Amino acid sequence: MSEQSRRDLAQLLLPVIRWNADRGFTEARALIDQALQLGVGGFLLAGGEQDGVRALAKELQLKSRHPLLLAAELERGAGQQFAGATGLPPLAAITAMGDIEALRRAARLTAREARTMGVNWNLAPVCDLDLLAENPILGTRAMGNDARKVAQLVQAWIEATQAEGVMACAKHFPGIGRATRDLHREAVSVDTPADQLKELDLHPFRTAISGGVASVMTAHVAYPALDSSRAPATLSRELLQWLLRQQLKFDHLIVADVMTLPGVCEGRAVADACVQALRGGCDVLLAPGDLDTTLDALEKALDDGTLDPERVKQSVRRRLKWAQWVSPPNDWRRPSGADTAWGALLADKVLRIEQGPIPPMAGVTEVALVDDDDDVEGRRPDRTGIVDAMRLAGNDARIVSAPTTASAGPFVIALFADYLPNKGRCTLREDTVAAIRALAAQAEAMHRQVVLVGLGDPRWVQQLAMAVPTVIAWNGDRVMQQAAGRGLLRKR
Repeated sequence: MSEQSRRDLAQLLLPVIRWNADRGFTEARALIDQALQLGVGGFLLAGGEQDGVRALAKELQLKSRHPLLLAAELERGAGQQFAGATGLPPLAAITAMGDIEALRRAARLTAREARTMGVNWNLAPVCDLDLLAENPILGTRAMGNDARKVAQLVQAWIEATQAEGVMACAKHFPGIGRATRDLHREAVSVDTPADQLKELDLHPFRTAISGGVASVMTAHVAYPALDSSRAPATLSRELLQWLLRQQLKFDHLIVADVMTLPGVCEGRAVADACVQALRGGCDVLLAPGDLDTTLDALEKALDDGTLDPERVKQSVRRRLKWAQWVSPPNDWRRPSGADTAWGALLADKVLRIEQGPIPPMAGVTEVALVDDDDDVEGRRPDRTGIVDAMRLAGNDARIVSAPTTASAGPFVIALFADYLPNKGRCTLREDTVAAIRALAAQAEAMHRQVVLVGLGDPRWVQQLAMAVPTVIAWNGDRVMQQAAGRGLLRKR
């Protein structure tokens, strides 16, 4: 095996650089040095502060032998990953406004902020249809359940993103809207008939492809009706080379979702899954496990004929083409003051009031936090956003464990509950429900009105079936917590 072949294979790998709140990117330094030495094709950036990310991106590009793809998952604005950038509401909240121009502006603002940090590939939009309430991983990430409407919205997002010199990514092909298990925890299969999948689930992807989307991300889900081998789409030649390449005529970059997830590597080593993903038709792989181990497996597969040398060369060419496309010498538009001001107000606009009106708050507002997600692993924002926003507006907002005599005004119960990776369920825990009902009973015994705030997909707060004024804030990101706090004080 030649050194050039190993370098070619390395270009198809995009390891993850994770930021740590205490140590920044320090812990990732060894990985960064190793990856650049091997000649990887880019990185997936997870977290960081805006200025630090900008400096890191510049350093990576300068030290690399070839232009890099620097990817991030920015479905909810650049602030979803990077502190100091603008956080936006989830896609479902924006599209619920019925204003496609708002979606375009959100995509444009996200791309401009990403671009100024050196991030040139946004792993969005989600093209999956929100078809099942029991889907544990989709929720407000989806733009809706109507295939034609979602297709129009997908096209708008892609056009706005790529007009700013940032690659968009249609995901998760051929659609995870019908999954009823969490691919972050286990292997998942969707047994829907092929005609339904092709008519509905694939429709947004067809539109994305015809609209020139730069990349498509594969689903770590099996579709027996489309591939009887029951291989996850990420590993399926039938789905990637026949359906996506031949039938749908997609000739741009196919990217495999994170390769360390159980949905794709259950029952096989990560390195073996990487071999099968490239053989199946993927061009580049996110988080491919240990780099040396995976490269050794890929080299062996190239030597023994498991991997077609010509297919590898095609993938190398595609990656380079798009890395060059996002690395032009001219200076792209930076977000204007009007852009960021609009983004800051969007969270307030998407708030929804149900069973209202919201009663006026007292000078002292007591807020009880009930977290249905506190047993789920993963990085999440702190839970003080509501009271911080209310205090900034002059209200003496306090986080309490139960109502007290310090206030005679409405008692606010903030429920944090959403569809999250590794949560693996679609219903509130029994102790969550019991805690909320006990708090409400205590407040009512003190003749205080109860107000609910739902910080997650609206379906979670609806499970409580409580006839009290409710603020739907769509998710638990800090930007939505703060919007909810302002919404409680808004004069109506």
